[in-house]
Amino acid sequence: MLIDAHVHLDKYGDLLDEALNEIERERIFTFATAMDAPSYLELRQIAQRSALVLPAFGIHPKRAPEYVARLRDLSQYIETSPAIGEIGLDFHWVKDSSEYPAQLKVLEYFFAAAREQQKIVNLHTKGGEKQILDLLERYDIKRALIHWYSGPLDILRALVQFGAYFTVGVEVLYSESIRTIAGEIPDHLLLTETDNPGGMKWLKGVVGMPADIQKVVEHLARVRNSTPAAVSRTVHANFSRMIKDDPWLRDTHSLLSGS
Repeated sequence: MLIDAHVHLDKYGDLLDEALNEIERERIFTFATAMDAPSYLELRQIAQRSALVLPAFGIHPKRAPEYVARLRDLSQYIETSPAIGEIGLDFHWVKDSSEYPAQLKVLEYFFAAAREQQKIVNLHTKGGEKQILDLLERYDIKRALIHWYSGPLDILRALVQFGAYFTVGVEVLYSESIRTIAGEIPDHLLLTETDNPGGMKWLKGVVGMPADIQKVVEHLARVRNSTPAAVSRTVHANFSRMIKDDPWLRDTHSLLSGS
């Protein structure tokens, strides 16, 4: 079974049926992350259509200013979500620095909940890598997944020491800097993602589909002097280990164990 550890299934629109069929046909376990409350509710409905879809609730840093004044309203969604994401910081694409305090406040609210409820966090770190490392340590987050890391190598190595997992996505097909990062990630912390449908759209102007994860695995194998089968086994084992003994993800672990 392939692992796509960061996807936005609610963004597929009229292509959702095709995407779900591809997920089932290719056997792709799909960690579906939300951007806000409405997208989480939609993901919960989508997840009812496939056991291979794990819906997670989060507030993307770009959405943080909309939610910072009503954080308590988020508890009802956090408590029902088996994992948390997409959350994090964005000090790169978000140019208005007046929004950064809202991002931090929202992220800390989620980290406090993740620590209390012992949930995995799926993180956006663009431009805020050092701050996220500091907050992971301060809140003693046990299981963190860093999505599409593209930051400094010294912070990557510090996050590795912390024990964070890292996804490598579709940019590995085109970017030498991402290939360098992909080569730095230890085997035991390596995961894969697509961030589709938007990942490929941002890179190449085409709607990305679930089966793009196969291309990611193939390119990772080249970068790491391995084989696609070996990379796929490693990623599967890592994801299974990450969720092992998680009371929120027992069914998911059973599904992966039987694959």
